[in-house]
Amino acid sequence: MSTSDSYIIPDASPESSNDQDEVDSLPSSIDSSDLDSEEESDAQREWEASLQQLELVLTMVIVPYAGKYFGRKFAYWSWAKYMEWMYPVEVRFTNKNAFKAAGAVEAAATL
Repeated sequence: MSTSDSYIIPDASPESSNDQDEVDSLPSSIDSSDLDSEEESDAQREWEASLQQLELVLTMVIVPYAGKYFGRKFAYWSWAKYMEWMYPVEVRFTNKNAFKAAGAVEAAATL
């Protein structure tokens, strides 16, 4: 047996091809399970669309805003630590709520 003979598929008899056609044919009636699967696929498509919208909101709005807000907080904190280390001063935020509100407003100003 040569290597080319091993890749040859023998021809099927005509009787067996008719049996194969019957197996491959689609059912003539629509079952209720088919309708259920259509409803499930519609629900799945809607679910995936809503997840995509949620992902867009998260990546386009929430993450940049949060990054800008926490970046500014870190910048002010690191600036205060540097000033205390470099010079004999004490940096103190007297009104923390006003500081947080100003940081939120500044972060949202250029979005």
